[in-house]
Amino acid sequence: MAKSAPAAEKRPGFFSQIRSLFRFTREVYGWLPWAQLAILIAGVLVGLILGYVFGGGAVLSLVLWAITGLMFGVLGAMFLMTRLSTKAMYAKIDGMPGAGGHVLSTSLGRNWQSSDTPVGINPKTQEAVYRAIGRGGIVVVGEGSRGRLTRLVNEERQKAQRVAHGVPVTVLYVGHGEDDVHISELAKTIKKLPKAIDKSTMAAVIRRIESVSQSLSSLPIPKGIDPAKARAPRPR
Repeated sequence: MAKSAPAAEKRPGFFSQIRSLFRFTREVYGWLPWAQLAILIAGVLVGLILGYVFGGGAVLSLVLWAITGLMFGVLGAMFLMTRLSTKAMYAKIDGMPGAGGHVLSTSLGRNWQSSDTPVGINPKTQEAVYRAIGRGGIVVVGEGSRGRLTRLVNEERQKAQRVAHGVPVTVLYVGHGEDDVHISELAKTIKKLPKAIDKSTMAAVIRRIESVSQSLSSLPIPKGIDPAKARAPRPR
């Protein structure tokens, strides 16, 4: 007797995702419920005012305008929560080993290729170097102390310059020091780099670098970020 195929994993429903997003964001911004409540009340009040102005104060007009204001209030509250959820995600992962790789692998878009696996790592300190390749060239990202990362960063930069001659190589450090890039600004900073290569050149650069890159499977990968927990859940 043939075995039945395993049932597909059931995805959380819309309201379940909204609830998860709310809880995730409230952990960082405890005032979120009060701000959302204020937005809802403001929406209803604005609706009542408009109903009085345009409907002459008729009961039906006031009710309809109040409902319209409430709907806009719901949209405003959702917008606030969505914006704050992104900031909450960055606040949670700031300073955690692997945060840079997490952002590179999830926030750069289709014009860039990267991975949450470091291309260089100090096993003792968990400080790591990541690489992204895109239309803006090659970006080497150091996560940790600049002094201890100098050798790893220089090795990756020299390798990139050797196999991709003429392609600009940008070095960034994630942190809070002078000239460092805050984790929340990492993706934006990379995306703002001027386009230096076309898509075909980008694909060729990726192939060249991957062909000379050594496997890091035997090296410990920085722990501390569970993408399912660090990334704010978004309703579909």
